Amino acid sequence: MAVQTKSVQPTDVYVGKRIRMRRMMLGISQEKLGDALGLTFQQVQKYEKGTNRVSASKLQRTANILQVPVSFFFEGGPDEGGGRKGAPSATFRFADLLGTSEGVALCESFDKIEDKKLRLSIVHLIERIAEAA
Repeated sequence: MAVQTKSVQPTDVYVGKRIRMRRMMLGISQEKLGDALGLTFQQVQKYEKGTNRVSASKLQRTANILQVPVSFFFEGGPDEGGGRKGAPSATFRFADLLGTSEGVALCESFDKIEDKKLRLSIVHLIERIAEAA
């Protein structure tokens, strides 16, 4: 009988990114989320990286704590075959962005700008910078 090695699955990584994104949006530390789930912050880290799978019951509890439906963790994620249908969705890219402290800070700061013309100017500036990169 062959021993099967545990491999990281795209869906597990995606769910972990969505957990991290939502946790950071709410300003909850890994330690606080872990305490609420009865886990260590290291276990939360492993969930967020996708190295450990989140059980259905833990995912339900996580959804309750993070105030989202369970479906939130799968929206825009990999298809059932582990791949993607076409290019990565905007939701997938935003999960990557909002899974970083810089992304959260950028979005929070941008949201505070009330002047619509200034916001549009910032968007155009970032688009030009991205094109040049």
